Amino acid sequence: MTAQPAEPEKLGTLAEDDHRPDPQATKKDSITGKSPMRIALGRLAKDKIAVVCAAVVLFFVIIAVFADSIMKIFGVSTETVLPSAYLDTLGGGLPLKGPPNHGFDPEHPFGIAPQTATDNLAFWLKGAQTSLMIAGLATAFAAILGITLGLVAGFLGGVVDKIISFITDLFLTIPFLLAALVIAPIIAQRYALSDNYQDIQLFTLVCVLSAFGWMGVARLIRGEVLSLREREFIQAARVLGMPTHRILIRELLPNLAAPIVVSVSLMLPTFVAAEAGLAFLGIGVTSGTSWGQTIAKATNFFETYPLYLWEPMIGIVALVLSLNLLGDAIRDALDPKTRR
Repeated sequence: MTAQPAEPEKLGTLAEDDHRPDPQATKKDSITGKSPMRIALGRLAKDKIAVVCAAVVLFFVIIAVFADSIMKIFGVSTETVLPSAYLDTLGGGLPLKGPPNHGFDPEHPFGIAPQTATDNLAFWLKGAQTSLMIAGLATAFAAILGITLGLVAGFLGGVVDKIISFITDLFLTIPFLLAALVIAPIIAQRYALSDNYQDIQLFTLVCVLSAFGWMGVARLIRGEVLSLREREFIQAARVLGMPTHRILIRELLPNLAAPIVVSVSLMLPTFVAAEAGLAFLGIGVTSGTSWGQTIAKATNFFETYPLYLWEPMIGIVALVLSLNLLGDAIRDALDPKTRR
């Protein structure tokens, strides 16, 4: 009989441990091949607060876009005025129908405005539309201006950088509220009788917000460009003779996506609150519909009809708080040093 060769000895647990997957290696493999934007989106999807805030912001965006359609569904508008029989003329003009004093009314779920007998839901929807439209346009213009100036100042340097930095510091020294108080009466006196006064007022407000909101973005982009322009890929582009505008747009701008997204996400809630505050002071939107205007009218009914005041207040707080928390979450998700 031929002897069978002996099997090699196995080192038990040592041999088995060699084939066990390394959890750190598995984690690295899952990240390998993903772009920074995909990694950031994955972090955001795991953040419950960010998901809730994104849903709230999406809810307000849908309201702003489809405000007119929603008002048609409920059969109301900002021009809807109920008969005087719905108001208590002897009790300060308080509503005799709808919440909170007379139960829920499906025709007017947000109640009726005191003294004017207008529908609160219609003014709430139009107020959300006005706030987001003004804040969105102001954010877009301020971001474009700040990014452009920051790119040019950081990349060219020298005299151009000094001039742009001086202009930035000059605008930072001008009080925003004081400038708005000066500009608003001039616009009101100049275009008060114009047929397009409402559009002119909105355009002026967007310009004022943009003119005093681009400086932070410009400074941030300038600082990032100062560090990026000395990198190898920028030096290689210069050696190859690539034009300056192409270097700014094709090489530098994609590497600034993270700070731009963070700046825009934090700028938007600031403009929403600023628009409401200016409308409350009577120097913002005065010929249209705004949450700030509603709050200014509702302060006289704080004790007798608090619902009139709380509705726009809750809208502003919910929108601004959600935008701020979402902006913080985006900043943490885009930061490669953040671990979650």
